[in-house]
Amino acid sequence: MQFSEIGQQLRAYRMESGLKAEEIAARLGVSRAALYRYEKGEVIKLDTVKRLAELLKISPLTLLGIGVEYYSRPIGFLERLRQMEESADQILHIGETLCYLTTTDYYDATIAQIFEEIASQSAADRTKVEAASEQVLTALKTRKQMFAVRRPSVITVMSTGPLQRLLRNGIGGVLVLSERLRAQCRDVARREVERMADLMESEPIGLQIGMNTSTEVSSQFILLRNGARASLAINPFPTDCLPNSQTGVAMITSAEDAIVSHQRVAEQAWRDAAKGTAAAQLIRKMLVDV
Repeated sequence: MQFSEIGQQLRAYRMESGLKAEEIAARLGVSRAALYRYEKGEVIKLDTVKRLAELLKISPLTLLGIGVEYYSRPIGFLERLRQMEESADQILHIGETLCYLTTTDYYDATIAQIFEEIASQSAADRTKVEAASEQVLTALKTRKQMFAVRRPSVITVMSTGPLQRLLRNGIGGVLVLSERLRAQCRDVARREVERMADLMESEPIGLQIGMNTSTEVSSQFILLRNGARASLAINPFPTDCLPNSQTGVAMITSAEDAIVSHQRVAEQAWRDAAKGTAAAQLIRKMLVDV
């Protein structure tokens, strides 16, 4: 067993559950320090794995890294994605409206304001929403810091349809926000799309961006590679979704057939995509038209 990987998944599922570390430790009959040691990769007994799985309402095999991982909340998935990005040499994004890792601090600041306003609208559950928001924002910030330090190779393929909707509605487009914040969300959307056009033209080392104009990929997914090892993450949670939403189920797997099938879709999407200056010109025209 790879105890470090068990520890990583334990941390992600703990955050997914919404339970505090001390709550799980108390139910398990161990100290909080012991639980944190498990999360850091300390040897853990199979009986303890079984009891943890029961507490977290998942299969013991899933906690052991056998089979498919499922996450119904953004924070559990984001934490697991952060862990995988820490060791990935190549990250391939297909179908995302924006590549979060390349967004600006203004984007993050606006996401924080969205979460704050949503929390203020949730009188009964405000504390829970604020706690979930803090977890999500921390995970996002850590992902971006990791990217800035490690600079793994990133390939992303976007589609015109989602970008047009982003420009019309702004980030957090499906959320009910104040007029002031909605205007700011449209402004940040335009800034980030303009930045994507700049990156397409400058083509920085390690970053490749394509624009698919003919077909729209029907699902968002991420392929992460570290040497010969590959993982697939199917992500139903956009970065600007509610921090405590349960609007879909994210999935992570290393099954070879799943990797091969999605790699085939990714390769076709990249072949069909406009790139470089041609793609940047398409985006700049979109900025004028929308």
